[in-house]
Amino acid sequence: MENRKFGYIRVSSKDQNEGRQLEAMRKIGITERDIYLDKQSGKNFERANYQLLKRIIRKGDILYIHSLDRFGRNKEEILQEWNDLTKNIEADIVVLDMPLLDTTQYKDSMGTFIADLVLQILSWMAEEERERIRKRQREGIDLALQNGIQFGRSPVVVSDEFKEVYRKWKAKGHCCK
Repeated sequence: MENRKFGYIRVSSKDQNEGRQLEAMRKIGITERDIYLDKQSGKNFERANYQLLKRIIRKGDILYIHSLDRFGRNKEEILQEWNDLTKNIEADIVVLDMPLLDTTQYKDSMGTFIADLVLQILSWMAEEERERIRKRQREGIDLALQNGIQFGRSPVVVSDEFKEVYRKWKAKGHCCK
């Protein structure tokens, strides 16, 4: 059976556009059916299409990822998934924006060492970026709360007329739960 090329795309929310990543996958000849897309956070790998991809990918297949931060944002999990794909499944991974992270090219021990080192550094940077995002989000929420901005729905205002009608209705023996 011929080795296949797969693409994995992740955007953080339904509002973000995956077009740039999709175009990069098409340019390298990955068919639409072999591109897997998740629209959710990179905080972990519990993503439906990523998990489906992992069940399909086989030894000798190649997984293309646009950039390492699109793969994930948690250093330990990135390393664990990378090792699972490359060592257990024996698939290759190519990170398009980082040529040093191309397991199809660097099969000797020096190449593997360099790729592992770059992977360690970049996965650490991805995790640090996630922490910065969370910190900025928390600061923004705290500032909004200090400025009196309320989150969530506005409270429902019950009129005096409604209260009176409800009191009479309940007095007639009606039950409300």
